[in-house]
Amino acid sequence: MHKPGSTPQDRFPAAERFADGAQFVAGRLTKGTSGRTHAVVDPATGAEVYTYDLAGADDVDAAVAAAREAFPAWAAATPGERSDALHRFAAVVAERAEDFARAESLQCGKPLKLTREFDVPGTIDNIAFFAGAARHLAGQSAGEYSGDHTSYVRREPIGVVGSIAPWNYPLQMAAWKILPAIAAGNTIVLKPAELTPLTSLLFAQAATDAGIPDGVINIVTGTGKEAGEHLVGHPDVAMTSFTGSTAVGKRVAEIATATVKRLHLELGGKAPFVVFDDADLDAAVNGAVAGALINTGQDCTAATRAYVQRPLYDAFVEHTAALMETVRLGDPFAPGTDLGPLVSHAQRDRVAGFVDRARSYARVVTGGETPLGDLSDGAYYRPTLIAGAAQDSEVVQSEIFGPVLVVLPFDTDDEGIALANDTPYGLAASAWSRDVYRTGRATREIKAGCVWINDHIPIISEMPHGGYKASGYGKDMSAYSFEEYTQIKHVMFDNTAVVRKDWHRTVFGDR
Repeated sequence: MHKPGSTPQDRFPAAERFADGAQFVAGRLTKGTSGRTHAVVDPATGAEVYTYDLAGADDVDAAVAAAREAFPAWAAATPGERSDALHRFAAVVAERAEDFARAESLQCGKPLKLTREFDVPGTIDNIAFFAGAARHLAGQSAGEYSGDHTSYVRREPIGVVGSIAPWNYPLQMAAWKILPAIAAGNTIVLKPAELTPLTSLLFAQAATDAGIPDGVINIVTGTGKEAGEHLVGHPDVAMTSFTGSTAVGKRVAEIATATVKRLHLELGGKAPFVVFDDADLDAAVNGAVAGALINTGQDCTAATRAYVQRPLYDAFVEHTAALMETVRLGDPFAPGTDLGPLVSHAQRDRVAGFVDRARSYARVVTGGETPLGDLSDGAYYRPTLIAGAAQDSEVVQSEIFGPVLVVLPFDTDDEGIALANDTPYGLAASAWSRDVYRTGRATREIKAGCVWINDHIPIISEMPHGGYKASGYGKDMSAYSFEEYTQIKHVMFDNTAVVRKDWHRTVFGDR
């Protein structure tokens, strides 16, 4: 399906920035040493846009060594110095916003309006947030808790962080991994997905151009089996942060446990979208279509399971299908495009497989097909609504990661909440109602790391992101992310100047 060819300058204006390779170690681009190459493919056309040498174990070792060398000075920098560097970083990314947006659209197939209005501005905001948060990285205030001592708590950086980011939001996930780590004084080696390394590399280059010291941020672009596993298992890596599927997360945990690393996992999701019978139907329909189709459904928090109380069910199905049919598939760089392709033809075929198997036990209300004509070369799939599936069916229980929404009815509020909780996952959810008591109950009883009320998808830098159950543990974004990236140290001073303490009698002598 891949077709080699040159990419027009207007689609890939930052192409010249990758001439020296796809590994970024100690402040400069280099070529990978695995002996194998990989092509970044435009999923809208199937054309190869950038071919690079994959990282091997030696590249990972070099990146970890660079991060380890940079760690003492960066950890010793004052909060103000790290904050100033991050403010400069935000300014450089803002200056290059269009380059970032186009590179992200090119490698992922995202419509430009998504990368320009969501991915890139959200990333700039994340940098600005952590620039401020770096100055507020405090422990507990001093106090005399034993009576004879003064105690306080220090937060200290952990060391070298080895992180692995996914292909669905390459720029934002690079930011979510890198920013809290370096704001807290750590250094980092990030492995982006080999499908989508371009914006992670641009991000690291922007950091260097902003004056962040060489070795603080390093990028190794290789396969998960070779580069990823070597990074996670590296003895000089003190912490691993991974975002991806639950199955791969289990493998990452196995490797990290062998070297007793700190581990942060943000894994799969199967977000419920619970519509009670007093909800604003039009708002719920619009929210469901937007929440299910953002990023062509390749979002771990996307609305995937709509549970609609029986009085609204038929109208919800009808109106949601009608609205889905108005969504415009097309070239990500065309102004009128609402929905681009999936990230690859393999991912498109995986999604189609779920839908095709569901035809034997459920009804495909709309979609369920690949478009023909001008879009036939790309990894496109039409927005799809499925009804009539059983709660224990594959399309209800498994993460599809495509533009597919499954809708099921429920009768009582108890049933709706029970169905929402009836998967292994617990990353995100939403509830739709005009009744404050109903929505309050939903926020308490739905087991997910984020519960939206009368909306679905918005995220903000100040609030944490992370899941329950098989969706992992730990938080991205917000000040809560520092819990992942700092060591807590208790410091205790004797205040008495007494040579022989009263408690010494438990070891020698009498009172």
